[in-house]
Amino acid sequence: MASVTLRGLSKTYGAVTVIPGIDLEIHDREFVVFVGPSGCGKSTLLRIIAGLEPIDGGDLFIGEQRVNDVAPAQRDIAMVFQDYALYPHMTVFDNMAFGLEMRDMPRAEIRQRVERAARQLHIEGYLDRKPKALSGGQRQRVAMGRAMVRHPKVFLFDEPLSNLDAKLRGEVRTEIKALAQQLQTTMVFVTHDQVEAMTMADRIVILEAGRIQQVGTPQDVYKQPANRFVAGFIGSPTMNFFAAERVPAGLKLVDGTLLPVPAGRFTALPAAGPVHLGLRPEHLSLSAPGPGTLSVPVSVVEPLGSDTLAYFEFDGVRHVARLEPDQTPQPGSTVHLAFAMDRAHAFDATTGASLR
Repeated sequence: MASVTLRGLSKTYGAVTVIPGIDLEIHDREFVVFVGPSGCGKSTLLRIIAGLEPIDGGDLFIGEQRVNDVAPAQRDIAMVFQDYALYPHMTVFDNMAFGLEMRDMPRAEIRQRVERAARQLHIEGYLDRKPKALSGGQRQRVAMGRAMVRHPKVFLFDEPLSNLDAKLRGEVRTEIKALAQQLQTTMVFVTHDQVEAMTMADRIVILEAGRIQQVGTPQDVYKQPANRFVAGFIGSPTMNFFAAERVPAGLKLVDGTLLPVPAGRFTALPAAGPVHLGLRPEHLSLSAPGPGTLSVPVSVVEPLGSDTLAYFEFDGVRHVARLEPDQTPQPGSTVHLAFAMDRAHAFDATTGASLR
C-alpha cells in the first residue's frame, strides 16, 4: 500500500498541452475516481501513473519513491483495462497466474493466491475455462483477479465497466467497491460516468481540459460544487441553470419571476448584474400559482417508479423537475414550480465560479 503524489505534473503531445500542471495527493488506502468528459485528460493521467506515458514536467511519487523514470514493471502497480486484455489461449487460472509465474514464484504460492482471488470474485468455478467461454462480466472479474494476485501497492482501473451492459455494470461496480473495502489498497479509477464516481469514490477528482476543477467527497462535490462546470457535470439528471438578474429584492428571471434570496445565502452575490442560478431537479416542486413560482408547459414526462421526471422548456433551454412518484402531469399541461432557494446555487455569469 502507498500514497500517490503528483507535483506540477504536465504532459504535452507536440504543440498541444493536455495536462498543463496538476498537484494532487492520493492517500494510502484511498479509493479515488478521476471523472470528466471525453478528452479531459483522465486516462492520460492514469497512464502516466502506470508508467505507460512519459512525464514532460513535474514529479510523480508512489509512496516515498520518485518514479518519473522508473519502468512500469518496477512501480509495483497493477492495472485493469477496459478491454480485459486476457490471453485467449490460456485458462482463467493461467491468465491469473501468468504474472506470478514470470516472477518465478513457487507454484504452491501461486495456486493459493489465484484460488483466494477467485473466491473473492466468485469465479472459482471457472478456473479451467478459457476467456471465450465467459461472459463480459466474468472476463472483467478475471482481469481484476490477475491484478489482485500480485498484491500491488496501487490498483489502477481504466474505465473497466464501459463494455458491460447496464445490469452487469451495477453488479461489478458493487463488487469493486466491496473489494476495495476488503483489500484496503490504494485504488485509482477512471470513468466518464458520474454515477460510478458518486457511488464508488472516497474522493472524486473532476477534470476538464487537463485541469482539476474540484477534489472532494461525493457529497462535497454534489452539495457544494466549486463552479458551474462541476455543478452541471455531477448529478443525474443534471442541474438546471437559469439566467437571472440580481436586484434589491432577490433574483429576477428573464420572464420577470422574482425569487427572494434567503438570509445568509449567497453572501458573495454582487449588488446588481447578471448571475446564473442553479437548482437540482429535486429542488423544484409543484406548487399553487403565486409569487416566486414559475409557470411552464410540460413537454415530456418520465415515470420512473420511485419518482417522476417532468421536462419543460424555459428561456430556450430544456430543464427538468424531479417530482413525487404519484405526480404525473400530462405533456402539454401547464404546471407551477416552486424553487427551493435554500438549496439553490448561484454562479458568476462570467467565470462560472460559485457564489456561496
